[in-house]
Amino acid sequence: MKKLFLSTLLSMLGIALFAQMHDYSDGLQCSHVKSFYNSFKSTKDIVQTPLLNDYDVKFYFLDLNVESNTIYVSGEVTFYAEVVAAELDTFAFELLEQMTIDEVEINGIQQTVIHTTDEAFVPLTSPIGSGNLFTAKITYHGTPPTGGFFSGISTGSGWGKNVTWTLAEPFAARDWWPTKQVLEDKADSVWIFLTTSEENMAGSNGLLTNISSMPGNKLRYEWKSNYPIDYYLISFAVSDYQDYSIYAHPTEMAGDSLLIQNFIYDSPGCLENYKDGIDQTSEFVELFSDLFSLYPFHEEKYGHCLTPLGGGMEHQTMTTIGGFGFGLVAHELGHMWFGDHVTCATWSDIWINEGFATYSDYLANEFILGSGAAASKMQGIHNSVMSQPGGSTYVPPAEVTYENVWRIFDSRLSYSKGAAILHMIRFELQDDDLFFHVLHDYLDIYGDSVATGLDFMNVLNETSGMDFTDFFNQWYFGEGYPTYSIEWSQNDGGMFMEITQTSSAPSVTPLFKMLMRYKLLFYDGTDTIIQLYQTENVNNFSLPITKQVGLIQVDPGNWVLNQVGSISVNIDENFVREDFTIIPNPAKSRLNLLFTDNGINSREISILDLSGSKLKSEKTNLLQYSINIADLPSGSYICLVTSGENQYFKKFVKVD
Repeated sequence: MKKLFLSTLLSMLGIALFAQMHDYSDGLQCSHVKSFYNSFKSTKDIVQTPLLNDYDVKFYFLDLNVESNTIYVSGEVTFYAEVVAAELDTFAFELLEQMTIDEVEINGIQQTVIHTTDEAFVPLTSPIGSGNLFTAKITYHGTPPTGGFFSGISTGSGWGKNVTWTLAEPFAARDWWPTKQVLEDKADSVWIFLTTSEENMAGSNGLLTNISSMPGNKLRYEWKSNYPIDYYLISFAVSDYQDYSIYAHPTEMAGDSLLIQNFIYDSPGCLENYKDGIDQTSEFVELFSDLFSLYPFHEEKYGHCLTPLGGGMEHQTMTTIGGFGFGLVAHELGHMWFGDHVTCATWSDIWINEGFATYSDYLANEFILGSGAAASKMQGIHNSVMSQPGGSTYVPPAEVTYENVWRIFDSRLSYSKGAAILHMIRFELQDDDLFFHVLHDYLDIYGDSVATGLDFMNVLNETSGMDFTDFFNQWYFGEGYPTYSIEWSQNDGGMFMEITQTSSAPSVTPLFKMLMRYKLLFYDGTDTIIQLYQTENVNNFSLPITKQVGLIQVDPGNWVLNQVGSISVNIDENFVREDFTIIPNPAKSRLNLLFTDNGINSREISILDLSGSKLKSEKTNLLQYSINIADLPSGSYICLVTSGENQYFKKFVKVD
C-alpha cells in the first residue's frame, strides 16, 4: 500500500465528492446483503464479509467523545477510501451490534444501513466505479460489553484517578469504533480527535497538534499521524494525567531529538515512582535504532499512557502500559519496529510481532545489562518453551477464532519460542553483523506494510545466501525440541563421538537438522569449542583430538532449544587418573568425597548438570569433604574437581 499524503488526498476527495453525490432513497437493500445477514448469525469463526475487500482505506478520522469514568463512547468516524473492486455497490464495515449507528453518509448523502452480526452494510443505488475515492461518515454511540484483557474499551482506576483506555488487538476495534478489521489494509494516515472533560487529558497516536476549547467546559485533544497504521493500533487513553516528556538522540538523527511523551497520573508520588523506568526508554530507543534501523516514527514521537492494564499494548507511537519495568518497556518499544512498522499479515503469523518484540527485550538485556542478565533471560525463555513437549509457533488458521484469542498470544509459543527461534537463527548465521543486516533488510522491504513468517524467511535466505527452509519447517511450523545424547571414547588415535538426537514431538518433527556447539574440557585445565552439524537422528564423528578430554558440555552458550540426555564415556583405564571417590552413589542429601592426593592445598568442587551448567561450587583443602545436595532435583549430575591445572570428574545420581 502506498503512502498518500493527507493534503493530496483531501484535494482528490474534493473532486470525487462533487462527482459522486447521489440522492439515495431510504429502505434500499442489496439482495446479497440479506444472504450475509443469514450466514453470519451462528458462527464463532473469523468470517468476514468479502465486501470489506472492495475498498482500500486511505485515511481514518475519529472524532469521539470520551470520559475517564465510563466506556460509553459517541461521535463520528469517517473513512476516506478508494474502490478496488470492479465497482462498489455495498459499503461494509464492522461494529458490534450493541453499539447504535445513528447515521451513515456516503459522499455527504445519508444512506440506509443494515446492522447485524457485528457488521454493517450500506447498499448504494448507484455503484462507485473502480479507482474512485469516496467518503463514508458513520455517526454512532453506545456502551460496548467489557471484561477481560482483550476488551476493546475498559475503565478502571490507578493512583486515585479514573482512567478509560482501549485495546483493539486482535478483533476488538469494532467494540468501540466503526472499522475494517483487515490486517493487510493499513490506513495511510489517521486523525484521532478526543473531546473530554477539562480535568482530563487524552492520549493517542501521532502528534498532539492542538487542544481546542469545546462547549460544556470540554477540551478536544487533536492527534494526527501521517504514518501507515493498522486498525488495531489506533487507540486512546483518558484520565487526569500529567505530561512528562523526555527525549532520545538516535545516532542517525545527527543531534536531533526524538520526543518521548508520557501521560502519567497527576497524583502525588506517581511520577517519582516511575521516573527511572520512563527515563530508560531513551536508552532503549537509541539502542534499537542502532541495532534495527532508525525509530520508524521519528517524525512524530514515541510515548506511553499509564493505565491499570496488566502488561502493555504497543499502540503505534504511544504504548498503553501498566508499569515501567525494564522488560515490559523494552518489549513494547520493540513492537514499534516489529508489529507496528511491519505488521503480521495474518494472526497465524503473530511471531512477526511477538517473537521479535520478546527478542528485543533479550537484546536490551544483552547490550545494556550485560551477558549475565542476557543468559538468565534466555534460560527463562528456554524453560518456558520446554515446559511442554509440543506446540507450534505458527498458529494454524483453524485455531484463529474469536473465542481462541489466547492461542494467538500463547506466551510459551508466540513469545518465548518465537524469541528462541530468532536466537537460533543468529547462531546458525555465526555472524552478528549479518544477523542485524537481515533485520534491517526485512524492515526496509516490509516497512509500513505487513509480512508473514515466510516473508521473513525469504529475506533471511536472500541476505544470508543460506537456505533456512528446513529450519522453518522444523522450528516455525514444526513442534517440539531436540534432546542430545552422546557416547564418546578417546584413545591415542583421537576422539570419537556418536551423537543421538531425539525429539519431544517425534510424530510432527522427528529431526532438527542444525548446528550444535560442544565444549571439551581437558584434564590440563584448558578447553576448546567444536561445532558439529546434525543431519540425522544418529551422527558419528571422528575428531583429531588427542589431548585428554575430561568433560563434554552440550551447547555451552545456551543458543539452542534443547535438553541433554545421557553422556556416556568409554576411555582406556590408563588414559584417565582417578583422584577422588564419591560415597554414596546414588546419594540423597549429602555427597561425600574422599581424596587420595594430600599434596593439594585447595580444590574447587563443582556440581554440574549434564549440559555442563554449574549449579553450585565450594572450595576445600580437606581430604574428606561433604557437600549438601538436598536442594537438587532427582536425576544425574557431574561432580567436577579442579585442583590447580588438573580437572577430574565423576558422574553421580541424586535420589529423593
